Amino acid sequence: MEEQKRPLPDDFFKDWKEREALAEGMIPLIGKLYRQSNISTYMYGNNMVNKSVTDLMQEHRFVRQVEHNEISEFDTFPMLEGLAKLQLGPAHIDLGKMVVKFQNTKGDGRTLDEFLVDELGDIIGSDIKPLPEPQDVVLYGFGRIGRLIARILVDKAGGGDVLRLRAIVIRKGKVNHDLEKRAALLRRDSVHGPFKGTIRVLEDQNTLVVNGNPIKIIYANSPEEIDYTTYGISNALIVDNTGVWKDTAGLSGHLRPGASKVLLTAPAGDDIPNIVYGINHHQITPDRKIISAASCTTNAIVPVLKCLLDEYGIDSGHVETVHAYTNDQNLIDNYHKGGRRGRGAALNMVLTSTGAAKAVSKAIPELKGKLTGNAIRVPTPNVSMAILNLQLGTDTTVEELNEFLRQKALHSSLQQQIGYTASTEAVSTDFVGSRQACVLDAEATIVDGKSCVLYCWYDNEFGYSCQVVRCLEQFAGVVWPRYPNNA
Repeated sequence: MEEQKRPLPDDFFKDWKEREALAEGMIPLIGKLYRQSNISTYMYGNNMVNKSVTDLMQEHRFVRQVEHNEISEFDTFPMLEGLAKLQLGPAHIDLGKMVVKFQNTKGDGRTLDEFLVDELGDIIGSDIKPLPEPQDVVLYGFGRIGRLIARILVDKAGGGDVLRLRAIVIRKGKVNHDLEKRAALLRRDSVHGPFKGTIRVLEDQNTLVVNGNPIKIIYANSPEEIDYTTYGISNALIVDNTGVWKDTAGLSGHLRPGASKVLLTAPAGDDIPNIVYGINHHQITPDRKIISAASCTTNAIVPVLKCLLDEYGIDSGHVETVHAYTNDQNLIDNYHKGGRRGRGAALNMVLTSTGAAKAVSKAIPELKGKLTGNAIRVPTPNVSMAILNLQLGTDTTVEELNEFLRQKALHSSLQQQIGYTASTEAVSTDFVGSRQACVLDAEATIVDGKSCVLYCWYDNEFGYSCQVVRCLEQFAGVVWPRYPNNA
């Protein structure tokens, strides 16, 4: 890609204010495209919808840091105005990459408007929706992952004609105002911050109205108690966040009246496919009734391993996971059926096992028997790190390996799965809220011939939840046109 250099401004403050005004002007254009036409705009894979002025400016800055191309609001605002003038059908449009494509080709003699008409001709005047009818979704369980999936689904509701969160199934609490307590946990999160929007509690109707989305709260002790059709729900996708049932026999219990398919947010047993979106999501075929979104760690390591396998080959390796503590550990020392997990989570590094290395073979059969793995739970509430110690099939260098993965992160179909940072100051809290399955820490990469060690950060809560929702969209049959075509 041709590097685009911009001269330094004579007056930095004036330049900032001008760009700030343009970013402010982008917000209503982005919102209109999203809510009226179901068009999501991106800046090199980062969603621009529902972002603040400074968020949008930081996304422009991000491009300079990883692409050596300082896309400016002076470039993107006119293109966004051009998009808003066209009668476009639903799509995902990477505004940043569209601008770079226009810059690099210099429009091939075309005006900006002519460029947009040529690039987006397939969806101009289109009324084809990503789904023929909105798809009902039910969350079974409302813990850490369930609440984050709820946030994402509400945030992605758009015009309301794709995935609709219709209900949440939970057990009745033993206190009064149970629904108010559930709403409070959704409204405020110690790790991920406050919910961006409004939540109204209709206790007498067992309903939460979240950003205008009415969500029925169904109290039940088991799936067999529920008939979803009595709540006006049909053909629903059930997302099991409990992890209580992990095989076909157990998960089939969710297939009640009004429910058609089940997605498990944990590794599954027997012949249920463990899906890592971006790698083996082609296994989500229309005839599938039950799938698993695997684990957060499996989602973090599989995309990088697949890239390395295809490019260099992998002879063997070890995966060490430095993982944030989870709810299945004790807060203070107490009895626990698992080894070491009874010790206080906030005070100890706890050595434990992980099935992620073995689970890799379900997504990448070529790596069966080639990887070992272990995990250390550490006293942080979120964001983990996977350390990949690998023997590759061919020699490489730090520079070559980092550049290869940078290209995968920015310019491949895996840009939602692999992120990239070259910061020398990055620490775990910097990756809270990351939507990628993992983010390569390029500054930490070690290479010696065929031996390499890669450090991959991942938000084991939110990043994983984003992967779950991507599987959910595939499960529902959602199809988004994406522009530019190679984005």
